[in-house]
Amino acid sequence: MLDRIALILLIIGGLNWGSIGIFQFDLVAWIGGGQTGVISRIIYTLVALSALWCISLLFRDRISAEDNHPIAVN
Repeated sequence: MLDRIALILLIIGGLNWGSIGIFQFDLVAWIGGGQTGVISRIIYTLVALSALWCISLLFRDRISAEDNHPIAVN
C-alpha cells in the first residue's frame, strides 16, 4: 500500500516538473499559494520522501501474486 502511495506522489511530482519544463507553470505552487506556501512545501516534502522510499524498490525482489515466486527485476 505504501509503495502505491509513494508511486502516486512521484507521478504527481513528475507531472508537475513536466509542466514546469514545458509550460513554465508550477501547478503545486499555484495550488499551494506559491513555492513558499505551507501547502506547497508539504506537497514538495511528501514527493521527496516518496522518492526516497521508492529507491528501496530498486533493491527489492518482486513477488508474483499468482505463484509467490520471486521475479527478477532487470
